[in-house]
Amino acid sequence: MAGPVQSIERAAAILRLLAGGPRRLGLGEVAASLGLAKGTAHGILRTLQHVDFVEQDAATGKYQLGAALLHLGTSYLDVNELRSRSLNWADALAARSGESVRLGTPLEGQVLIVHHVFRPDDTFQTLDVGALLPLHASSLGKVLLAYGTAAVEPELEAYTRHTLVEPAQLARALTAVREVGWAAEIQEMSMGEAGIAAPIRGHGGLVVGAIGLSGPVERISDSQNHPRAGLVSLIREAARAISRDLGAARW
Repeated sequence: MAGPVQSIERAAAILRLLAGGPRRLGLGEVAASLGLAKGTAHGILRTLQHVDFVEQDAATGKYQLGAALLHLGTSYLDVNELRSRSLNWADALAARSGESVRLGTPLEGQVLIVHHVFRPDDTFQTLDVGALLPLHASSLGKVLLAYGTAAVEPELEAYTRHTLVEPAQLARALTAVREVGWAAEIQEMSMGEAGIAAPIRGHGGLVVGAIGLSGPVERISDSQNHPRAGLVSLIREAARAISRDLGAARW
């Protein structure tokens, strides 16, 4: 019986390395981490880039997982499983936060809402399941963009005067999302409304969706338009719990 193919093993190791952290890695970092010669690492990275499993940032030259691989990585996870694993945690999050909770996954350049828990009050609310939200103007979408689960659209629509429509501005915001582990949108999709979201991870640590809460801006953020720390903690706890149920390692 033939033994393992070394080049495939090395390619798999590079993909695991890129999937293991939130930041892009340079050629030298990849080579040093895996004990490979730079020429060997570069050749494998170029091949992976050719089949869209890896992407290279034009400005920094650093590498990250490509959209094609991420789509393959999430295909094993049925949306119904994601919903079923999230039901109890989403209900608890709505009860504890007092706000609406939604679960989102990427679909054709937008965020598909696959689960929605109403605010625990008597106000009129509309069920959002099946609705599509813009990636760049929603906290759920920013999470998916930041972790490469969805790709930025070439033209960014302005929904309010606060919407991030400049690519450089959005890129900085997504970098901040990866640094802190959660995303926010303050009146970027609708005036008077705000939201916070955090990533849901599956096996291997890949982000497979996002969970977020939303409500009136004065309840979601403080007087300085910063998301309230207590709500951020609640959303991150819920995201971690769902991720653990999906088989993700602790992070």
